[in-house]
Amino acid sequence: MTRQRKIHKSRLSTPPWHLLEPWQTTAWLKVDPEQGLSREEVEQRLATHGPNTIPEQRRRGLIRMFFGQFADFMIIVLILAGIISGLIGDLTDTIAIVVIVVLNALIGFIQEYRAERAVAALKRLASPTAQVLREGKTQTIAAQELVPGDLVMLEAGNVVPADLKLLDVARLKVEEAALTGESLPVEKSGALIRELDSPLGDRRNMAYKGTIATYGRGVGIIIATGMDTELGKIAELLRQEKETRTPLQQRLAKFGKRLALLVLAICAIIFVVGLLRGEPPVLMFLTAISLAVAAIPEALPAVATVSLALGARKMVKQNALIRRLPAVETLGSVTFICSDKTGTLTQNRMHAEAFYVEERLREGIAADFPARLLRALALNNDARRDQDGRLLGDPTEIALYEAAASAGYDGVDLSQDAPRQDEIPFDSERKLMTTLHLEHGELIAYTKGAPESLLPQCVSLWTGDGPQPLQSEKILAIAEQMAAEGLRVLALAYRQFPERPRTLTADSIESGLSFLGLVGLMDPPRPEARQAVELCKSAGITPVMITGDHPATARAIAMRLGIAKADSKILTGPELERMSFQEFEKQVEDVRVYARVAPEQKINIVKALQDMGEFVAMTGDGVNDAPALRSANIGIAMGKIGTDVAREASHMVLLDDNFATIVAAVREGRRIFDNIRKFIKYTMTSNSAEIWTLFLAPFLGLPIPLLPIHILWINLVTDGLPGLALAVEPEERGIMQRPPRQPQESIFAQGMWQHILWIGLLMGGVSLFSQGWAYFTGSAHWQSMVFTVLTLSQMGHVLAIRSERQSFFSQGFFSNKPLLGAVLLTLGLQMAVLYVPVLQPIFKTEALSRDELMFCLVLSSVVFFAVEIEKWMRRRGWIYRDQLQEVSKVS
Repeated sequence: MTRQRKIHKSRLSTPPWHLLEPWQTTAWLKVDPEQGLSREEVEQRLATHGPNTIPEQRRRGLIRMFFGQFADFMIIVLILAGIISGLIGDLTDTIAIVVIVVLNALIGFIQEYRAERAVAALKRLASPTAQVLREGKTQTIAAQELVPGDLVMLEAGNVVPADLKLLDVARLKVEEAALTGESLPVEKSGALIRELDSPLGDRRNMAYKGTIATYGRGVGIIIATGMDTELGKIAELLRQEKETRTPLQQRLAKFGKRLALLVLAICAIIFVVGLLRGEPPVLMFLTAISLAVAAIPEALPAVATVSLALGARKMVKQNALIRRLPAVETLGSVTFICSDKTGTLTQNRMHAEAFYVEERLREGIAADFPARLLRALALNNDARRDQDGRLLGDPTEIALYEAAASAGYDGVDLSQDAPRQDEIPFDSERKLMTTLHLEHGELIAYTKGAPESLLPQCVSLWTGDGPQPLQSEKILAIAEQMAAEGLRVLALAYRQFPERPRTLTADSIESGLSFLGLVGLMDPPRPEARQAVELCKSAGITPVMITGDHPATARAIAMRLGIAKADSKILTGPELERMSFQEFEKQVEDVRVYARVAPEQKINIVKALQDMGEFVAMTGDGVNDAPALRSANIGIAMGKIGTDVAREASHMVLLDDNFATIVAAVREGRRIFDNIRKFIKYTMTSNSAEIWTLFLAPFLGLPIPLLPIHILWINLVTDGLPGLALAVEPEERGIMQRPPRQPQESIFAQGMWQHILWIGLLMGGVSLFSQGWAYFTGSAHWQSMVFTVLTLSQMGHVLAIRSERQSFFSQGFFSNKPLLGAVLLTLGLQMAVLYVPVLQPIFKTEALSRDELMFCLVLSSVVFFAVEIEKWMRRRGWIYRDQLQEVSKVS
């Protein structure tokens, strides 16, 4: 807490560095720009500000972390059930409960341990060494020893070691995509920034810790180190954001608490009623305790874990790596997917999309373009191929090179016939770049740059028919139109010189040019992304784009992907900054595109959607995405281009960086939750049947129908293998044509509680009918008959509930072979208990006659056909109509 207050105070007392002149910055930090800091000053500042590192949170010890997993209410109930089961002599159930509890604790322990590694991954982004000026000498020191006021020298390839105010730059470009979402390296300058609240991506006179210098060089003064840097702020946010509980965890927690209280109340009633009837107190106590153990579905956490693990293993084959098992199910509840643009929805590489050539706007490049324009693209270019044939250089240069090469004009080949003689490099003031080439004895100058800078230097429009009059205003309007569509627009021109000019200056070379055309570049959408967006919509999921890029670019990409329409509202970071959170919440569900946002604002977007009752998935790949990935209901990181920080903070990693993989994950998540619901329906119906059987028997004048050993045996064989086999049940038809589950929806919704109630009552009724018929006709096997009918009824029930709507006969007998095998095994075990002499005294059973066994089989089948009738009525819309109407609206 003390450290947090110190950081907070430090940030409040610092000036807006991007607004200061270089001399003001050095004066504020009390450093001589010619000499740097002295050793004494460094030691003093290191003691004041601490090392330039991102410290990890103090972790709980591994033992404490492990035992902390046992604090969940459901786990406590299971532990008590295990103790009680052991006291009454059923060690098998006790062992099963202990194994399940330990398994869940291990899973929770691994999840928590992995989550804490997210902050550690941030440390790996830090530069290990840095070049600084101290006491008038250039020194190479460990990055953690840097202090505010140090003068740092940057070169291409360096990781920026701390937050810097740039004092001097020479064509310096910095890759900031991981921090700001900007897809292109940002050209830095020493010019002043006038806007106080300008986004990080617009602060061209600053360089931030963890970003990478890709071109040029520069000198900067450190203004923040360690946790006071922008990277440190993200680490602080990452630490403060607690993971949201998944829908499955929320539902199981509520379910466990209510069930435990209900079971205890019912068992108490059965115990008291038995005593009032004169039953032996010990027998009634053991019966009540046995029923309590049986009624708590201790296999539920195991089934949930097995279902999620099998789903996770299946999803790895589909290129989705699950880092936290409950995330598989969470995907089925997702209503909003907030996706970063750069590298997630787009290819993270520039491409020449459109050209304005010979007074025509054309999409893509073609071989019939004027040769002079194609030569300009290839020759006025610093991109080069390495030994393996890969292109190296600035992304824009590479895109132009590839465009020319695709039309048959390869820069390497052309440079042999037209070697470069000289060049006038690009700078931020001229916004132009010129190269001079010797072609057939003539000197040719090719110039490219911003249209508004190049057109005033042009005197004509070059076409295949020769020079034509130049209409600058028309061309500028076309350039603005292309820019409005999200394209980065460059203009190209050329000039012939009969002889080499005496002076090679911008004024003498970049004038009297002939305009060749415009080229519009963009980081294009992934080819499969649009289809993935449509599939999300069909599943009732709203895709939202959140990016640090420019609004025009964000709108263009969003429209091409189908995320937004022409009239869709776009919110920018500055607009969000001026808006109150309450005001933002009113419109958050209607906004489809966010541009120029900061990491803190991404978290606010996620939280605002969550406050409106939405379940949010956040995809991303950069450092700036990590806090939002952590606070979202499910964070989805990119595996190929994603940072370690994003992957460590996420719940799921896309190994192929394919947005479409999310759709497959959503499908799998829905199937898994359906199967967990089926298990709950199955086991709770079985448990309610046991309760009804024991509760109603005294009121019907019947003796206690089941002994404690019978109850525990039914619980073991029916809740075991048949229940686990439901985890591999194939998906329901139309699983992606229905809306996401409402996050607030009860786990017993959509007719489930009605089914548990009436089928449980029916199952108990046929069991009591068999007891009454046998008891009042004088059969000595009445208890074994009740035992058998109740067990076999549950087998018929599990076969019938494989689908919410489909008939078992249309699904096919062998579409879930593990379940069929589990049912046959349970049937065989029940026959063994009845007919194997060694087992009869243990389980207090007697062999049934052929007629008695057939009578039990007929009564047991009543439950199966009752569920089939229920599904038939459901398909016709006679029952549970709310869900049917909801499905029809989506489809």
